[in-house]
Amino acid sequence: MVPESVKKAGKRAVRYPDAELDVPVISVESWLRRFIRNPIPLIVEYLYALFPILGWISRYNLGWLTGDLIAGITVGMVVVPQGMSYAKIATLPAEYGLYSSFVGVTIYCFFATSKDVSIGPVAVMSLTVSQIIKHVEDAHGTEWGRPQIATTLAFICGFIVLGIGLLRLGWLVEFIPAPAVSGFMTGSAINIVAGQVPGLMGITGFDTRAATYKVIINTLKGLPRTTLDASFGLTGLFCLYAIRIGCDKLTKRYPKRARVFFFLSVLRNAFVILVLTIASWLYTRHRKSASGKYPISILGTVPRGFQHVQPPNIDPNLVSALAGQLPVATIILLLEHIAISKSFGRVNGYKINPNQELIAIGVTNTVGTVFGAYPATGSFSRSALKSKSGVRTPLAGIFTAIVVIVALYGLTPAFFWIPSAGLSAVIIHAVADLVASPAQVFSYWRVAPLEFVIWAAAVLVTVFSSIENGIYTSIIASLVLLLIRVAHPRGAFLGKVILKEDVEGSTKQREVFLPLTQDGLRSSHIKVHPPSPGVLIYRYEESFLYPNCSRLNDILVDYVKKHMRRGRDLSTIRLSDRPWNDPGPPRGTTASAEQEENLLKPDLHAIVLDFSSISHIDTTAIQSLIDTRNEIERWANHPVEFHFATILSPWIRRALVAGGFGVGHTVSKAPQEIAPVVPYRDGLRDRQLGELREESADHDDIEKSISSKSKGDVNISSGVVPLPLETPFFHLDLPPAVHAAESGLP
Repeated sequence: MVPESVKKAGKRAVRYPDAELDVPVISVESWLRRFIRNPIPLIVEYLYALFPILGWISRYNLGWLTGDLIAGITVGMVVVPQGMSYAKIATLPAEYGLYSSFVGVTIYCFFATSKDVSIGPVAVMSLTVSQIIKHVEDAHGTEWGRPQIATTLAFICGFIVLGIGLLRLGWLVEFIPAPAVSGFMTGSAINIVAGQVPGLMGITGFDTRAATYKVIINTLKGLPRTTLDASFGLTGLFCLYAIRIGCDKLTKRYPKRARVFFFLSVLRNAFVILVLTIASWLYTRHRKSASGKYPISILGTVPRGFQHVQPPNIDPNLVSALAGQLPVATIILLLEHIAISKSFGRVNGYKINPNQELIAIGVTNTVGTVFGAYPATGSFSRSALKSKSGVRTPLAGIFTAIVVIVALYGLTPAFFWIPSAGLSAVIIHAVADLVASPAQVFSYWRVAPLEFVIWAAAVLVTVFSSIENGIYTSIIASLVLLLIRVAHPRGAFLGKVILKEDVEGSTKQREVFLPLTQDGLRSSHIKVHPPSPGVLIYRYEESFLYPNCSRLNDILVDYVKKHMRRGRDLSTIRLSDRPWNDPGPPRGTTASAEQEENLLKPDLHAIVLDFSSISHIDTTAIQSLIDTRNEIERWANHPVEFHFATILSPWIRRALVAGGFGVGHTVSKAPQEIAPVVPYRDGLRDRQLGELREESADHDDIEKSISSKSKGDVNISSGVVPLPLETPFFHLDLPPAVHAAESGLP
């Protein structure tokens, strides 16, 4: 006797009083209702989320102020020499690095969801800017000045990133995996170091923005032309590493004074630049030649204050000239910042909002053009320094900005005497940390060898070609690998292993299903028993979608044709009646011998499909599954049961039911096409569709069919109905599905 509650299955939900379980009937209306809400709260929530500072500024306290003050001043001591150094990488005057530093740290605190990230000029973006400037100058000469090219680039890229953030499209960044980003960063770091060695040694006479391998070759050729600049550059580089290594060792030896040694190490950049500047001033102030040159290359005049505050001058012709370079610049802004902010969020136990971070980057770069800033993004070295200095909130950026303003208005006369080789030493010392360590690279190989190949390809292309080609190579290779994984899913035919466990003095058994073929991961001593003859168990390991459904269809059909009995008597089939693609009996044998071999195979009764790893399914996949059923039943020459285990989504159940699965249809009433590409119809198909509609409308017939075929999953007498009775071939778990399939064997 079927409970009355089951007869009401056509309503929105079925309630089973004893089990207190609702089984919703999924409809398009219920799906749409999730997205139709009162727009006013959503708009208010969206606008409030644009300014995360509103969520914490009212709780600001003296303890936070102390940490932010120390971290802000510490980062400011580093960003001033780094900003000027990175501006030289971008082939811009040094003051533009300070402009970018000021705007980045000031604006970011209002939009930040990360307390640790410091925005400003970075080495990789600066190198990219120099490459883009070179590209425009090669094509158009000196029609536009380098600062105008850089600020225009910042405005357009910032506007694009801002749009991506406002539209909440930050998830696009997730398509680029960590090894690809690491490979691009490593190649870029090698590129930057190679380009700074000539400045460190005072070697001139060739293009340091050429491909990395060319720069290295020309540097080696130019070693005999080394000048006095090398004494400043090599000394500065040696001192930077000596101070860091010495402080690290002293920290381990005297852990109680770790905080002191940390700040001594942090100030090494400012200390070295200060000492080199004094030495440069003492040596060069009375050695100016008649032509106005000094014996070493020095930074020169740095204008005091903000000299280029004005509305951005966006020339449409310049925008057209930059069009081909915008994608790579935008990608670098996205990748570097999101990777850094996520990394520090994981380390320090908070979650960042990628879309909001993109908004921060976009606003920083668009507003920065008013001050003459060039493209800025998150800096790994300064963010790490900010985190280790004990930063408490994003407001620390304001104190960093104050340090930059003091430098712009009070220290520019001293900047004149900074040796260029000293700035090259600062760059090399900072950028070398971006190169992936051997342990990190080996971890890529251990986890996923193909991703190691992507990492290596990104590095090699960046070194032997350009940053632009390197980043495109890493992105395209990652997407191709993703498509290959989707289009070639893994799966396995399963067998059974009985595990015996001692629980409170009694032995209990449970079934575990493992691949029939040895996968190299399990012990060779474990014997996997195949299911009963006539039953197949297959587990999908990817979502069942249009790129991979044909392959999964081929796997099932080919396995059935190889291991299961063909339903027709092969000895009665004449050669002329066989299809052209049926190879027939092997050469030298007869059809009778072929039939005898065929009879040794089991007769296929049921196929159990484990859907535990499938989260999505589409129309093409359902059609492919229908084709699989039709082809297998033609081979077996009788209906074959299809059981489905562990379907997680109600939408997957809905889709399978639409394809005639789970409800126990006979082959004559199951749909042959769920969504035909060519709308071909004939009388037979129309009659079949009519029969399906009649059957769906007749609940009494469904109940009779289900009552006779329900197996194992449904316990009506106890009131526990895990799944609706209308779908007896859907099962909560794999063991009940296998038992249901095996229970129908003759």
